[in-house]
Amino acid sequence: MTLQFEDNALLAQLVGDHDRHLLHLERGFDVRLACRGNRIAITGAAQRVALTQGTLTDLYSRARTGQVVDTAAVDTAIRMAAHAFSAPSTATTAGDIATMHDARTPVAPPRPSLADLPTIMTRRGPIAPRSVGQGQYMDMLARQEMVFGLGPAGTGKTYLAVAQAVAMLQAGQVDRIVLSRPAVEAGERLGFLPGDMKEKIDPYLRPLYDALHDMMPGDQVIRRMGTGEIEVAPLAFMRGRTLAHCFVILDEAQNTTPAQMKMFLTRMGEGTRMVITGDLSQVDLPRGVTSGLREAVETLDGLPGIGMMRFESRDVVRHPLVARIVEAYDQRAGAHDRPHRARSQQENNETSK
Repeated sequence: MTLQFEDNALLAQLVGDHDRHLLHLERGFDVRLACRGNRIAITGAAQRVALTQGTLTDLYSRARTGQVVDTAAVDTAIRMAAHAFSAPSTATTAGDIATMHDARTPVAPPRPSLADLPTIMTRRGPIAPRSVGQGQYMDMLARQEMVFGLGPAGTGKTYLAVAQAVAMLQAGQVDRIVLSRPAVEAGERLGFLPGDMKEKIDPYLRPLYDALHDMMPGDQVIRRMGTGEIEVAPLAFMRGRTLAHCFVILDEAQNTTPAQMKMFLTRMGEGTRMVITGDLSQVDLPRGVTSGLREAVETLDGLPGIGMMRFESRDVVRHPLVARIVEAYDQRAGAHDRPHRARSQQENNETSK
């Protein structure tokens, strides 16, 4: 198939420096792309060619409306296409669509358009999702009063929650933002930390500061923290408080105990939004201590007014290798658990006999 484009300047954005974007699309869809003049030829299996055609058209439309077409936008478009091939037997991470099944029809499966995705408006500009899962999460953040964001690292759980909090603060929908994390070390014993209380807890809260500075100018972050409009505090400081008319985020919630989680969830007051994020595969609690996040998910799943967003490896947006690393660890964990489940089933059968 050959596509012809009218505007050579926009086509240059679509192709990228040294055909960089075309190379990304070739790896993502397992096709061959050749740009000659104002035309791009696509060679490959019929269904993949149709999928590539739709993606190129979508990206060109994005450039025509004045939006940036960069590597991140191309990767996002590939993830959107991957979502159309989300059958369990199909690899769906960016760069892995080469394993999807061929079809004899040139019609690509329906996929979300980049223009149809929700955005979070901040004064630094719009924040757009980079995967279908992120789009669903952002929609949930806008509608639900309490949202659990669960999944592997790099899926944007905390970043998008901070973006929604900043947007609502700037729009006057909440009076302040409260960001919290449990002060639990990731498998290390740091020992005595010098300084006052703020200096001791700042290392644990650094990811939240980083997200804030991405959404707002640094001087505004400092000013709002000085006036109390933005509060960053460890989870231990939440007991006894009622949090009203604010946007509250609990990050790294997998490292809470059941008592801490219950304490935090019951701080919710009038006009408050709560977001709880965590990765249950990276619990740093002492051996034998149950994760409060796991217990909360099992207890609260399905309750009206509470949203549960479960991200997958295909939603990882940091780097393609991160998604593959997450998948490799998941597969290893699954292979380790299967013999254990088989032994447990055999023991149960013998006991019943």
